[in-house]
Amino acid sequence: MTQTSPEAAAAEATPEPSRFTHREIMVTMSGLVIAMLLAMLDNMIVAPALPTIVGDLGGLKHLAWVTTGYILASTVATPIWGKLGDLLGRRVTFIASIVIFLVGSALCGLSQNMGELIGFRAIQGLGAGGLMVGVMAVLAEIVPPRDRSRYQGVMMAVMPVAMIGGPLAGGFITDNLNWRWAFYVNLPLGVVALVVCWFVLAKLPRKTAARVRIDWTGTALLSVWITTLVLITSWGGSEYDWDSGVILGLIAVTVTAFVAFVLVERRVDEPIMPLSVFADRNFSLAGALSFIVGFAMFGGITLLPQFQQYVQGSSATNSGLLLMPMMLSAMVLSLAGGAYISKTGKYRVLPIVGSAFMAVGLALFATMGPDTTRFTTGLYMAVLGLGMGGLMQTTMLIAQNSAPLRDMGAATGAATFLRNMGGSLGVSLLGTLYASTLTDSFTTSGAAAGGASGAGSSIAGMTPDALRSLPAAVRHAFAEAVSDGIDTAFAWAAGAAALGIVIALFVRQVPLRGFTADEAGKTDVTPGGAGTAAAPVALRTAE
Repeated sequence: MTQTSPEAAAAEATPEPSRFTHREIMVTMSGLVIAMLLAMLDNMIVAPALPTIVGDLGGLKHLAWVTTGYILASTVATPIWGKLGDLLGRRVTFIASIVIFLVGSALCGLSQNMGELIGFRAIQGLGAGGLMVGVMAVLAEIVPPRDRSRYQGVMMAVMPVAMIGGPLAGGFITDNLNWRWAFYVNLPLGVVALVVCWFVLAKLPRKTAARVRIDWTGTALLSVWITTLVLITSWGGSEYDWDSGVILGLIAVTVTAFVAFVLVERRVDEPIMPLSVFADRNFSLAGALSFIVGFAMFGGITLLPQFQQYVQGSSATNSGLLLMPMMLSAMVLSLAGGAYISKTGKYRVLPIVGSAFMAVGLALFATMGPDTTRFTTGLYMAVLGLGMGGLMQTTMLIAQNSAPLRDMGAATGAATFLRNMGGSLGVSLLGTLYASTLTDSFTTSGAAAGGASGAGSSIAGMTPDALRSLPAAVRHAFAEAVSDGIDTAFAWAAGAAALGIVIALFVRQVPLRGFTADEAGKTDVTPGGAGTAAAPVALRTAE
């Protein structure tokens, strides 16, 4: 048994989560589920309202930043919220994130121009980052890793509700109310989440440290290199040439800020992202898989509505319903995988199988064309969903099992940050590939189809409704171009997912921690150690 020094014992402010009954866990989860639904539902509701919002506020060229601002702020905030939870306690930081999210939602509904909306969406994103990492970190405090997969599987049920219910609610609000209610609708749901979490999280351990030191320098540097990196992938090859002064300058700033960030994190007492957690091989591998999941999954899924609406003729609302096969298969495998892990303690097979399903599903999407039926697309989605179900909760479980409890929030934040970062880069890079291929393909086939430009079919201003009013030859040319763009983007996403298979093969089968009365309070907080409680030596050496 590794001996814990007095200094390390004092730093371990949070005791092992061994006193929560199943009933108490389920009551606590009620608040967590509402909060997660709040974060996931927001983008789904807002998406159908965006065309109306642009028409009302103007600023079409800034449309992408309504989403990018939210994602970017959420990505930057995720590790910060995780570390603040370690320092200040989960309850206070989780409730604070809900309040910030609600304030941002109210301000978005009051926006008078696109600049205000983008800024207020960033405030929303700051709160959303705390919601997502807070849910997983709170769950990590009340449930030992051996049983956690069962409860994390339940969380997956929130995703189909958000993915399917969000577009339906957003479409109804846009058609029957005012687009501002796409943001105001968060307020009653958020108040419920706030009240429930205030009471159900009261039993969580409270921090008693006399002085809290926050790594403001690391926070600033993290924000800089993340922002400039996303700007590079968003602007490179579209707004600016890759060899332009702007892009080269952003690359220089990104590299400089990243190097400075690493140096700072190695020296400060309470780093915003403890680099010691990456010393554990399983944590680093789980983080790499999280990044690939974000890149391939979110980057790819963002493009699916393009194919459904432009090629298959689905409405914006129906495109949300058509994602149901993917969401259901993800939920089924997540629940089944959670039960399997809880029963056997084995998890290594799930990231391997999940990566394989994801690679195959994305590769199948790369074969789609104008003649691909909705049924066939649905089958492909089911395959991709199996990959999501095998990876999303398992990678988080591996990451949390590989970190000491005192750094649980920071470790959860780092894993979530890598997934969000992968998603941000995936949306940017795959979106650029899609747009470039679509433009090149349509320029050639559209001209051959007989004067597409004369039909008023500018790609930049093309909407599904506008496309339906064009001649059949132009519609076919545009559908072919969209298919070419989709195929190219998904082929790259499939390649990234295939890399995930290789990474998953190196994950070790380390025993999941379980808690007993005798083990409560016994911790291993050695730098880079596997974590806490039961048999810490075995945790680091067992294969």
